[in-house]
Amino acid sequence: MNLEAFVLGTGGMMPLPNRFLTSVLLRREGELFLFDCGEATQISLRKLNLKWKKITAIFISHTHADHVTGLPGILMLSSQVDRDEPLYIFGPPKIKQYVESSRKVLDMYINYEIIVTEIDEDGVVYNGDGFSISSFYLDHTKPCVGYSLQEEKRPGIFYPEKALECGVPKGPLWSVLQRGENVELENGRIVEPHNVMGEERSGRKFSYVTDTMYLEKIASNVADSDLFICEGMFRHELKDDAAEKKHMTSVQAAETARNAGGIKQMGLIHYSPRYIESDLREMLKEARAVFPDTFLTRDGQYLEIPYID
Repeated sequence: MNLEAFVLGTGGMMPLPNRFLTSVLLRREGELFLFDCGEATQISLRKLNLKWKKITAIFISHTHADHVTGLPGILMLSSQVDRDEPLYIFGPPKIKQYVESSRKVLDMYINYEIIVTEIDEDGVVYNGDGFSISSFYLDHTKPCVGYSLQEEKRPGIFYPEKALECGVPKGPLWSVLQRGENVELENGRIVEPHNVMGEERSGRKFSYVTDTMYLEKIASNVADSDLFICEGMFRHELKDDAAEKKHMTSVQAAETARNAGGIKQMGLIHYSPRYIESDLREMLKEARAVFPDTFLTRDGQYLEIPYID
């Protein structure tokens, strides 16, 4: 089952010619989940030839303009295609007001159901087939939340030779065992899944955090992420400015990843528009000194999230 991330934009505050506003699309076996939707998100989706009309849910971190101004366009264009399923939108307080006022002021024609949920506490906000998406509050100048998609554990590896040794003939009974159900043989013997299968295998985890000052609690929420996308808006020499504006430096993002434990890789995102390429390289160098498995996200980047076992 594929789990893939597409970086739609990496910039903060304002879009630049080659750096659109921070947004990430996650694709899990055909289902699409959009994290933030700033100005020009539609352009990024079209450039990557992604089936944006099949987006299942949109997760907004907060209602600053650089994270939500692309949302009205997505809502309007979704009425121009055959959409039968509801569109779910999640975010902190005022996201419902933003959606409703945009529909009213722009006199939108909407021919599908939009279900908006405002998040008022940490916890699971969306349940899917074999996974869930949780939110956790951050600390920014407006109410802001981070998100994690966590897959359920998978059954262990099935060993045919063990099944045969237990007297289970090749055929449909093998599928029963692989589903986690017991099998009763003709002689009355009960064969249980653990007799023929290995230990449960882990699912994958994706976490998204942007627009927050450094918080110790972030680490516990993103622990064991296979891919952690985290803002690193400033170089560490501007840590005082970052704290005043309630953002993180690249070093603080790296400290979060290091302290979390189990993170396979972290991609920095939400760069200040003041930074050119040489600044970003220095930012990466600073972060890697703390958490070596750090990389710079790039607009249009494709990231596969594989199983580790």
